[in-house]
Amino acid sequence: MAQARLIPDDTHPITVEASTGQVRVRAGETIVVDTAKSLVLQESTYPPVAYVPLAAIDPALLRPSDTETYCPYKGNASYYDLITPDGVIEDAAWTYAEPYDAVSDIAGHLAFYPSKVVITIS
Repeated sequence: MAQARLIPDDTHPITVEASTGQVRVRAGETIVVDTAKSLVLQESTYPPVAYVPLAAIDPALLRPSDTETYCPYKGNASYYDLITPDGVIEDAAWTYAEPYDAVSDIAGHLAFYPSKVVITIS
């Protein structure tokens, strides 16, 4: 059975724009990312989400997890565990490897759960 695929519109808008600030992600004492090249995705009434380039993150800090989810507006998401000296943070981040056209700019970017890491934008 095919999954529903929806296109953003006036009832459920989605925008993707370049961030105007420096995005830092920290897990305990570990700086996971510090970049000025992030994107901000604003979806409907949800809080904005910073998407950082995968290339800005040390690959040794990331381990693919088995978790996958689906968003009818963005596509299939895969998840990463974050590996730090303080331990593993499961499913700390997600990415859309092949996002739908409306949000295609987030391909090659990763977003983190603010409940699992500290995200600052300055």
